[in-house]
Amino acid sequence: MRVGVLTGGGDCPGLNAVIRAVVRKGVQEYGYDFVGFRDGWRGPLQNDTVPLDIRAVRGILPRGGTILGSSRTNPFNSEDGVRRVKETLAKQEVDALIAIGGEDTLGVAARLSGDYGIACVGVPKTIDNDLSATDYTFGFDTAVNIATEAIDRLHTTAESHMRVLVVEVMGRHAGWIALHAGLAGGANVILIPEQRFDVDRICAWVESRFKIRYAPIVVVAEGAMPKDRDAVLKDDSLDSFGHVRLSGIGEWLAKEIERRTGKEARTTVLGHVQRGGTPSAFDRWLATRFGLHAIDAVRDEDFGQMVALRGTDIVRVPLAEATARLKTVDPSLYAEAEVFFG
Repeated sequence: MRVGVLTGGGDCPGLNAVIRAVVRKGVQEYGYDFVGFRDGWRGPLQNDTVPLDIRAVRGILPRGGTILGSSRTNPFNSEDGVRRVKETLAKQEVDALIAIGGEDTLGVAARLSGDYGIACVGVPKTIDNDLSATDYTFGFDTAVNIATEAIDRLHTTAESHMRVLVVEVMGRHAGWIALHAGLAGGANVILIPEQRFDVDRICAWVESRFKIRYAPIVVVAEGAMPKDRDAVLKDDSLDSFGHVRLSGIGEWLAKEIERRTGKEARTTVLGHVQRGGTPSAFDRWLATRFGLHAIDAVRDEDFGQMVALRGTDIVRVPLAEATARLKTVDPSLYAEAEVFFG
C-alpha cells in the first residue's frame, strides 16, 4: 500500500511527531510506502510531493512546524479541484491519504471521503482545541504553556510601572487558550469569544485592582467581542475557507481602558509565537499516539474516520461528525474563572 500524508491549515507544534509516527510504524510494521504532499491541499492540487521514508523523519520529533509545509488551500474553491486531487492521487499511486489538520483541513477530507470516495483518515490538529470529537488536540498544550509564560513575565513589568497590560491570544471562535492560560497565569480578567463583554465592567475591575496597588492583567482572545460592536478585524480580506483576519481587539480594548479610567494601558499580542517552537512533552505524546492509530486505521481500511482522544484512549470517530460543530467553552467553566476577576 502507498499512503499519502499532508498537513494543512495553520502550523502547529506536534505536526512532525505525527508524521514520524505514521511513517515509522507504517514502514516497519506494515511495509507501506509513503509520499508527502507539500503545503496542505495545495500539494494534491498541483502534484507537489516530497519523498517520505524513515530517513526523512529522523530527528523531527522535537521540531515545531511541519517538514511538509502547510497552507490554507481549499480544493473546493479551485477550478476542477476535486478532479485534480483525484488525478494526482492516481498518478502517485496513492491508496489512502492521511490528512492532519483542523476544522477546515478535515472538513475537506470529510467531503472528499464521503462524497467522492477518496480513502481518507484524519488527525486532529489545532492550537485552539475547538474540535468537538476529541478531548484535546495537539498543539493546544504548547500554546497554553507559551501564553502562560508570557503572562507570568508581564506581571512583573506591569507591577513595576503600575500599568494595565492587555494580552491578546489566539482563539477565533473558542476561548480555550485564553481561559487556560489566563487562569494558569493569574490574569485578573479573561475575555473569550463565547461571552460578549462589557467594557465598563472591565474598567471597574481594573480600578478595583489599582486601589490595592496591584497592576491588572487582562487576557483577551482574538475573537472576543464587546456587547455593542462586532469583532475587530485586521482587514476585510478572506482566506479560501471564508475566514476574516482577526487582530486588534487587544489594542482597541487597551485604548478604551485608558480613555475611561485614565490608567496607562499597554498591549502585547502573542500571535504566531503561540504556534512556533518546540512542542511540549504532552503534545509530542499525543501527536505520536495519533499518528500510530491513524496508520492502524489505514491498515484496517477504516476510511472516513478521524482519530480522537477520549480520556486516555485513542478512538475513531467519523470525519463528518468530527467537523460538524466546534467545541466551545462551556459557561460553567468560564464561571469558575470569574471568581478571580477584579
